[in-house]
Amino acid sequence: MKKYSVFDCDVLPLPQIKNRAGNITPVENSIHIPFDVKRVYYLYDIPAGESRGAHGHRLLESVIVAVSGSFDITIEDGVSKKTVSLNRPFVGLNIKPGIWRDISNFSSGAICLVLASRLYEENDYIRNFNDYLEFRK
Repeated sequence: MKKYSVFDCDVLPLPQIKNRAGNITPVENSIHIPFDVKRVYYLYDIPAGESRGAHGHRLLESVIVAVSGSFDITIEDGVSKKTVSLNRPFVGLNIKPGIWRDISNFSSGAICLVLASRLYEENDYIRNFNDYLEFRK
């Protein structure tokens, strides 16, 4: 399995079709994102000051989009760390397998959409940061 770094995690522009009656952003498997989506979920009603994520995945790849409001995603690979602010519904962050993520600074009314490459598998999650660092070695 390839060992990805935070520098392999790209901000992806998604299509934006503008119309006076409102905009639309279509997302198609393997066209707008680099994998076939197997699971979709979203986070919402996050209380002020709370964070989400704080885990890594062994195999899952994801694209995260701020479909409403804004939030920050801090990604880490055991060596390097970077924070990406998302605040537009036509921009996503592609997070490769093996990358730790922590999502914070949710604005009021923020909705965080996650497009995932795999179905839910508890054993794919690494929830303890020290275990994550051991996994990265």
